[in-house]
Amino acid sequence: MAERKNPVIYIASDSAGETGESVVRAAAVQFYPQQVDVRVVPFLENHEGIDRLIQTAKERDGIIVFTLVIPELRDYLVEQSIRNQLKYIDLLGPILGALEKKLQQESRHQPGMIHPLDEDYFKKVEAVEFAVKYDDGRDFTGVLQADIVLVGVSRTSKTPLSMYLAHKKFKVANVPLVPEIQPPEQLFSVSSKKIIGLRITPEKLNIIRSERLKTLGLPQTAMYANVERINLELEYADKIMKRIGCTVIDVSNKAVEETASLIIDWYHGR
Repeated sequence: MAERKNPVIYIASDSAGETGESVVRAAAVQFYPQQVDVRVVPFLENHEGIDRLIQTAKERDGIIVFTLVIPELRDYLVEQSIRNQLKYIDLLGPILGALEKKLQQESRHQPGMIHPLDEDYFKKVEAVEFAVKYDDGRDFTGVLQADIVLVGVSRTSKTPLSMYLAHKKFKVANVPLVPEIQPPEQLFSVSSKKIIGLRITPEKLNIIRSERLKTLGLPQTAMYANVERINLELEYADKIMKRIGCTVIDVSNKAVEETASLIIDWYHGR
């Protein structure tokens, strides 16, 4: 069976692209556990950059979502998207047009005004880089440096939560719990007050993992979605969380934003 590719959405921006990415991810979560490949193409400033984006999107039959505020670049991207029969969505154009008409004033057409390069912005960048570096137990030293540490079995939204919280300027490390792999000692040497355990029901995890196998074009008989295997992993994870003595959140029927909100409230109230 041919591998089923995730739909790709390209976020084109003449700034950092955070506005478009936030909107697209908010929409994509409504289709969870279906995976959407979101790729940010920031700081577009000329036709050459747009041409490269068009070519890449055409090769992957992708969708282009853009937040370009410079009219000349916006018009060129629309023209090239139509010419290459690519689906495109202009997030800011209709709003800018409506405001210009209502205020009887032309917009500044200046990129990056919503995200000035101040201390707050660089904290967010640092947090995102931290989340990427210490994702999925790549480097356990991140547990010692993190503001928040997430633990749980595979498919409990550890990575999406880490990235969402990073955009809120939290440094997050996440550690997968697998029965065959000894948890890092760092989990037991840091304060349990900075660790969140992510719990999920076996039924929900089975559905999520089965969908993941389907997306990858793999057989449903794989151990990854086997009910006995899932129960084994969840029992093991519960033992580790009890040993740590950490706060546990059930993510079975929660969107990433909802779980993140609970974690932020916990962080400020701990």
